[in-house]
Amino acid sequence: MNITLWGVRGSIPTTNPNTKEYGGNTSCVEVDADGWLLVLDAGSGIQGLNRSINVKNSRIDILLTHLHMDHIQGLGFFGPLFNPATEIHIWGPAGNSQSLRARLGRYFSPPLFPVYFRNLTCKLILHEIEKSSFTIGPFTIQSDYVIHPGPTVGFRIQHHRGVFTYIPDHEFALGCNINKVKDLRWVSGSKLASGADLLMHDAQYTLEEYQAKQGWGHSSMEDTIQFAALNEVKRLLLSHHDPMHSDEQLRSFQNELKEKHASTVVFDMAVEGSTIEL
Repeated sequence: MNITLWGVRGSIPTTNPNTKEYGGNTSCVEVDADGWLLVLDAGSGIQGLNRSINVKNSRIDILLTHLHMDHIQGLGFFGPLFNPATEIHIWGPAGNSQSLRARLGRYFSPPLFPVYFRNLTCKLILHEIEKSSFTIGPFTIQSDYVIHPGPTVGFRIQHHRGVFTYIPDHEFALGCNINKVKDLRWVSGSKLASGADLLMHDAQYTLEEYQAKQGWGHSSMEDTIQFAALNEVKRLLLSHHDPMHSDEQLRSFQNELKEKHASTVVFDMAVEGSTIEL
């Protein structure tokens, strides 16, 4: 199972010249194994995925954690959607009063986008998910709701070569003191993260920044490291970087955190364009 990171920023893409090392695109991750391709979220990073040899697959599955703009803004620019020979499956949460198709249809229409669903030439199949279990090719996938504004899920993707958990937008610490948790079953996202070989998780803020942004739906780097350690994750990627954080700042944050949490869990900052093999 190969995991390629095409977008690791949060909120909006950044063109800041001081963010070249870690990248400026919003959430999009490619997972491929045994000839099957999963696309996790469809932020601006999907532009990089367009160049991947794997997009030539006759079937592609796009798994959306939620429908905030930074996670779907690249969807209309994904080439296979306009290829009649391609079968595209989109998996994502419905709203309380609208179907997944209706919610995505608001994006695929003016004034947000000039192309309607009816203009897509691929074979398109939509799947509504919540707390769900399903199989795609060699992958066994669990989805579950996590704490973030609006219907939002995380994914646990199991392959015979390992377990990858993807929770890019998550504020599990809201109303929860992670240092006093006695039963992880009641901590948002723990069922998805428990024992994962690789966890890619929201870590948008420093601890100081988070104090002023509680309730915004994102986690601090410190809390995310604690979350991974408590769930006995083997490796953690801190992701959903704040668009205002430069390469220099992210390097500095990582060095400080590694000094402080040297024996806690193995972790790194997520880097756009990198590939991890499980």
